[in-house]
Amino acid sequence: MSRFDPRGKVNRALLAGVSEYDHTASDHPQGVSGQLPAVRHNRTRLEDALRRGGVFGAGEVRALASPAPDDFTRELRRVCHEARGLLLFYFAGHAVTSTSGSELHLQMRTARVLTGNGLPGSVTFSEVLGELAESNAEQVVVILDCCYAGNAAGIWHRFDDPKRKKHKILLLMSVQPNRCILGGDADTATPFTREVTHVLDEGGEVWLSELYSRVKERMAAANYRAEDDDPQRPQALAPPWKREADVLLAAGPGIVVERPEPEPGGWFPWLRPLLARIRKAFARSGRTVLAALLAVLATGAGGYGILALTGDSGPCAPALELRVHTDPDLEPTVRAAADAYVTSDANTTDEGCRRSGITVNSAGSAAVVNALGERTDAWQQPREDDNPQRDIGPQPDVWIPATGADVDRVTTAAAKQDRIFARLEPEAEPIAYSPVVLAVPKELDAGLEPTGRSLSQLLDDLERADSRAEVHRPDPEFTDAALLATTGLYGDEADARRAELKLARTERPEPTAVRLLCALPGSGDAVDDRGAALVPEFLLKSGIGCHPVTRARRVAAYPDDVPGLEPAFVRVRWEDGDRDAAARDDAVDRFHTWLTGEGGRTVLGEHGFRSPTGERALLDTDSVPEGLTESVRPARAADPTTMGKTLMDYGDAHGPGRVLYLLDSSGSMAGRWDGPSGGPGILKQTLPGLGGEDEYGVWAVHGTGGRTHTELLKFGTHGRREAEDALDAAEVRDAEADPHGALLDALAFMRERGSGDDRPQLIVYLTDGEDDGRLTKKALKEVLDRAGGAGVPVTMVSLSSSGCDEGRPATRIAEAGRGRCLDAGDDLVPALHDEVARIGSGEE
Repeated sequence: MSRFDPRGKVNRALLAGVSEYDHTASDHPQGVSGQLPAVRHNRTRLEDALRRGGVFGAGEVRALASPAPDDFTRELRRVCHEARGLLLFYFAGHAVTSTSGSELHLQMRTARVLTGNGLPGSVTFSEVLGELAESNAEQVVVILDCCYAGNAAGIWHRFDDPKRKKHKILLLMSVQPNRCILGGDADTATPFTREVTHVLDEGGEVWLSELYSRVKERMAAANYRAEDDDPQRPQALAPPWKREADVLLAAGPGIVVERPEPEPGGWFPWLRPLLARIRKAFARSGRTVLAALLAVLATGAGGYGILALTGDSGPCAPALELRVHTDPDLEPTVRAAADAYVTSDANTTDEGCRRSGITVNSAGSAAVVNALGERTDAWQQPREDDNPQRDIGPQPDVWIPATGADVDRVTTAAAKQDRIFARLEPEAEPIAYSPVVLAVPKELDAGLEPTGRSLSQLLDDLERADSRAEVHRPDPEFTDAALLATTGLYGDEADARRAELKLARTERPEPTAVRLLCALPGSGDAVDDRGAALVPEFLLKSGIGCHPVTRARRVAAYPDDVPGLEPAFVRVRWEDGDRDAAARDDAVDRFHTWLTGEGGRTVLGEHGFRSPTGERALLDTDSVPEGLTESVRPARAADPTTMGKTLMDYGDAHGPGRVLYLLDSSGSMAGRWDGPSGGPGILKQTLPGLGGEDEYGVWAVHGTGGRTHTELLKFGTHGRREAEDALDAAEVRDAEADPHGALLDALAFMRERGSGDDRPQLIVYLTDGEDDGRLTKKALKEVLDRAGGAGVPVTMVSLSSSGCDEGRPATRIAEAGRGRCLDAGDDLVPALHDEVARIGSGEE
């Protein structure tokens, strides 16, 4: 391994800090020992230090606030997939070892400790090592700040790794093996992380070997103690590192730390204005001018000039920290703006000190609106069963929703509450504008009119241009852009379920537009080249790094009935939060002034936003990217009532589902009946996609007279065992089948069931195709017409390898019903399971 400088590579940092636990010993016999409020500071301080450090770029540091195991594992796998350079993994929280000490269990938010060896809600360090070893990163650094952190080294050595992938993983641990550390308090970070961030913030290049040595020295000097009054000594996997086997973790400017104010007349007062100017120039120019400046200052001022410049001394007090919350789609832009503002002249005093810092967070837009409108009491005073601080983030000083309509939604909900603990003060004008567009791959050559068409018209035009085209949309419950797109998708449509059929079928929508645009090429070039996406326009200008894939080039069509994004700047005032109100107001006002001025407009323009007024021209007018329209007429403003109703309709359309299985039970199925690849066995393997609230039933299709089926499983809710028993009892009948009659009956049955709501529905017809001859031209047309108008997708499953060939009845019925046709040439069972799981809520 050579000395590793990750700058310029695709790096990722995942910071998992578990400060809040659902079960603690004080109120639950199986709970962990207590909450860890100090870990909140760990998470934010390390995140800030890494963002400032010059190694990790915008969007490359991901902080997880008290995740559940599934959320943790999902994000771990994501960063392992994305990282190509350095992957840094950090964990702070409770941890326990196995009885033998051979395993370390990292305890997530839902952790419990059962009698014996049961540790639900935990993730083993061996599992984490396995994911990290298989990652795409060149180099991995693990930092653990938890009890028994030192035991991780032994696990690394015992880790079964025949391909020697683990050797790219280096460990930095907060304490020696078999020692438990103290949990700290609510006012500051834990000692180990506090010292780690201090060293990272000292400025210049910080290599892992240096970080370990400096933290070890500082902790020894401070005499930090572990439990039982043992000294707390940080550990590393194999110190000391050779110079050629090291990893660069930071390469940023020094951060001024708090020092006592010098006595009047001391410390060369005449140098302060000079040093302030130098410090600003240094921040702009980097360390390339450092040597010359040090030479001048050392000659004229002795050591103080060097100390003040490098941040090792000085009169700066800690800067006030603003908490900003924004929509997930906006987070990269708002974070970039905050970073630019923090280092700007507007945020720097005459003495060269920073006025304020800014921490940017985001969470699902629907959850934030709900919390600000109905749960400010729980946000102010979290409860075990209702904790927005854990689920959403810290109480914001500033909220930047993607549209001002969210403010109206909050105030409408808050007016119905007995008491509210937060008051919103929105600015009169939005800070920018970005239309929501239909981004169509150039490869499709669809030739859509860029403006002047509604979303439904654009979707119809796209389908006519290429029937293979798919339309994708992120989760409307997570971002406002997706919700606004959904208001246009539903339009005046009374049936949201029918409108949803216009979109590509996915088991779960991607949470954000960024994730969607990266997921499409990740699914293969064919999907990306035919996949249109409903996303905010600014993402097409600013570009997204979807390593290791390259996104298809897209052209924007601007639906005139979809409101655009108009990010609002909202001051949030919390009850009993007036201790530093004047200073906080000043910091908020300064940030808003900068954001709406030249500095903020520059950043917003670089990220693809438009002017919030007038012709909505692009703020960056130097070049209009290919595929975008230079000037657009804004669509109607977002309506809070419509947004609320659309969100409810979407929830209904994706709530508990209904599935009707039709199982061909005619005599020709006798050779395709038994075992997991037989008709009943295939259907049994789809049952895990259905949950306890889903309604479903099974019809045995046979008979050509007046009755075309018998009921194997009555339509309703069922336990999995009950459904399996019904399928086990199914028998082949000595009769032919009438697919025409059975499908007409099924379509009528499901249409009646769904007449009063928008719940998702599906018909699955499994057959060998031997009775397709009964689907004569007239009979087939009748089925196709009924399927096209019923609003219920029909998935046709043929046990023949050619059952879904072009022009076959099963293929045409599936197309008419906006379903899918699967035959023996497909990976049939997993594909059918996915179709059912998209409708059902899945087993708990």
